[in-house]
Amino acid sequence: MTCAFISTSVAQKPDKLSSNQIYEKVQKLNFLGSALYIAAHPDDENTRLIAYLSNNVKARTAYLSLTRGDGGQNLIGPEIREQLGVIRTQELLAARRVDGGEQLFSRANDFGYSKHPDETFDIWNEDEVLSDVVWAIRKFKPDVIINRFDHRTPGRTHGHHTASAMLSMEAFDLAGDKNAYASQLKTYDAWQPTRLFFNTSWWFYGSREKFEKADKSNMLNFDIGVYYPLKGLSNNELASIASSQHLCQGFGRLTSRGTQQEYVEFLKGDFPKDKSNIFSGIDTTWNRVKGGKAIGNILNTIEKNFDFVNPSSHLPKLMEAYGMIQKLEDEHWKTIKLAEIETIIQACAGLYLEASAISPSATPRSDIKINIEALNRSNTAIKLKTITATSDNKTTTKNIDLLPNKRENISLEANLATDEYSAPYWLFEKGTLGMYNVADQQLRGLPETPRPAILKFNLEIAGKPITITKPVIYRYSKPDKGELYQPFEILPEVTADFKDKVLIFSTKDAKEIPVTVKAGKDNIDGYVSIKHPYSWKVYPEKQKVTIAQKGDEVTLMFTVIPPATQSEGILTPEVFIGNKKYTQALSEIEYDHIPKQSVLLPSETKVVRLNIQKGGQYIGYIQGAGDAIPESLRQIGYDVEIIDPASIDAESLQKYDAVVVGIRAYNTVDELKFKQKYILDYVKNGGNVIVQYNTNRRVKVDPSEIAPYNLQLSRDRVTDENAKVTVIAKDHSLVNFPNKIEAKDFDDWVQERGLYFPNSWAPEFTPILSMNDKGETEKKGSLLVAKYGKGNYIYTGLSFFRELPAGVPGAYKLFTNMISIGKSEIVTKPQLKN
Repeated sequence: MTCAFISTSVAQKPDKLSSNQIYEKVQKLNFLGSALYIAAHPDDENTRLIAYLSNNVKARTAYLSLTRGDGGQNLIGPEIREQLGVIRTQELLAARRVDGGEQLFSRANDFGYSKHPDETFDIWNEDEVLSDVVWAIRKFKPDVIINRFDHRTPGRTHGHHTASAMLSMEAFDLAGDKNAYASQLKTYDAWQPTRLFFNTSWWFYGSREKFEKADKSNMLNFDIGVYYPLKGLSNNELASIASSQHLCQGFGRLTSRGTQQEYVEFLKGDFPKDKSNIFSGIDTTWNRVKGGKAIGNILNTIEKNFDFVNPSSHLPKLMEAYGMIQKLEDEHWKTIKLAEIETIIQACAGLYLEASAISPSATPRSDIKINIEALNRSNTAIKLKTITATSDNKTTTKNIDLLPNKRENISLEANLATDEYSAPYWLFEKGTLGMYNVADQQLRGLPETPRPAILKFNLEIAGKPITITKPVIYRYSKPDKGELYQPFEILPEVTADFKDKVLIFSTKDAKEIPVTVKAGKDNIDGYVSIKHPYSWKVYPEKQKVTIAQKGDEVTLMFTVIPPATQSEGILTPEVFIGNKKYTQALSEIEYDHIPKQSVLLPSETKVVRLNIQKGGQYIGYIQGAGDAIPESLRQIGYDVEIIDPASIDAESLQKYDAVVVGIRAYNTVDELKFKQKYILDYVKNGGNVIVQYNTNRRVKVDPSEIAPYNLQLSRDRVTDENAKVTVIAKDHSLVNFPNKIEAKDFDDWVQERGLYFPNSWAPEFTPILSMNDKGETEKKGSLLVAKYGKGNYIYTGLSFFRELPAGVPGAYKLFTNMISIGKSEIVTKPQLKN
């Protein structure tokens, strides 16, 4: 472990272990115990405890996150929903590369905030998610399970949180029951963990003082601030670096050092006799497995006498132990320890094996050329005998002696004998609001789709056979970034996508829409048509598409004519190449802290014919944490200009009919602390400002200055997107001009009504709407408006950032009314202001 974890794009490079890191892996090789940490979302995991168990205890440790975090917000880019889930999956994997853990998932979909586990289970398929937790336990075989949340306090925290603990409690018993989910036993045996804990803290008791007084006789505690001289880092520093991988959630933070106590409360199983050892009473030595004692004798001697200057001196004994591990009857530990010792042997030998394709992607059933670099940087005799490509099971005989520090460059071809793509497997089939659809039991729980092209290097090291596997990757360089790595992918021959995911037609006028077709191989020749609802018209019916070179794109223009009356539907581009039809869109996600991701989703755009009126035309938009509202407003004919906060002064805002402040802008934009006075002056002088939701924590601006009058933000929210909405200010222009807002305008909202509503406000504010979740008091803070000077100030926690990109007609009408407040005329033709 080095401070390289702090640098960008490290996750994409192959491991090159130092002697210290090899030694730590030898220590881990000699520990046969496992711990499984269970919670609901990316960022729920306690990286301090995971790092402690993995690096201090040396246990095999994994985090089971029931969801991939699709329902949250993205602070680093525009990706939401499925694409956000892909980013957060990779951020979890990046965190595990730092803290030493492994990563698992269930099929549960993060559908957004839930106030109670009953609501969570109503939307998730409770039995199917429970089966996934049982599957994870049977596969991982943990001795110890640790829940992040308390199963006894439903309604106190996010419903997903409590649900994760409740499912863990139930799965603890079911995993060892051969009558439960019996079909899983075709692959893995039933497994009964030894004990189950709850990772408690003062937070769950309400205060540090209450926790100090609490009875801790049923708890274990550890100092997780231990220092690792081999790393030059303390455990809590390591944990901070791991947490900081969750960048899309704004989790970048300072590292910390020093002693720190962590507590776990015993819940089930055998209480440990030694309260300082979470594995007390569990044999975690090689004696645990039949035939393991002799292996332990060899490996413990290597650990005790490790040669940091010349680790290759241990290769003969390591190879002897490797052969013995291959003969173990215990398939579980055999598989785990073979993978661990193969890594150690490779590192001790300074053996560099790399398989790089000449292109970052290829299509199914195609041939690929692979460049191989093989290098032995030790004085140990190593022979490369054969290379097998798993994609077509073709074996190439080499019989090359890898002489010390003499690089061997080898080229070979392999066929990708599959019809499957390598994009995220949980997105292959359409799921439900609460669940991903993954038919293949073997894929369930995996963090990623297995790599599509693997090479098996069959070698002899010190005269003994060993097989080392390597995924085919793509290595390249950029002048401004140097050497880079990315995953090699299998992708379709052609993909097609629309520029906009929602098209709003506010008049009966036709629109020209572009369809971009991208070639996944050379010499694409076919045609494109658009599948559309019956009442909509698309011309021409089809267009020819020809693309000579892989990676090139062609944009075709189609004319879409809406119906005269209000209507919604879906457009889908269909690309016909030969006798095959392609309907998927390819999006590529690139950030420095995670490997590049290629995501395939159904290509479609929602079309909405919307009878809408609007006042005002020229809108200024101050971006916050990232949303697509500016594009949505342009769809209905507004001229939207993105405002650089640094440019705001007493005069710059006067040209706008309205200024809209993006979601969480006061949480994320430092500059606004200096510019808020100009925004309020703009209102006072006759302007119209719409402020979208902010959290009540980490506010950059003095909370008393966000609004012209007292406004107290809270954590109030309405999570049921179908919750009844009542207009309580029926005569206010906000629900009458230029569009009449009625109950039906709140139909078909997605994920939630809104979040972080104010719960207290000055009498100058008028609440417009009332709503509440089941069993709760009504919330009136979702939409507040106040006259200030000559202008109007609006604060809203309604989730317009979800509703407008989803094409919800009523949300467009209400947002248009917000922009139009104070206007007396309806704009019929776009007119730019000077």
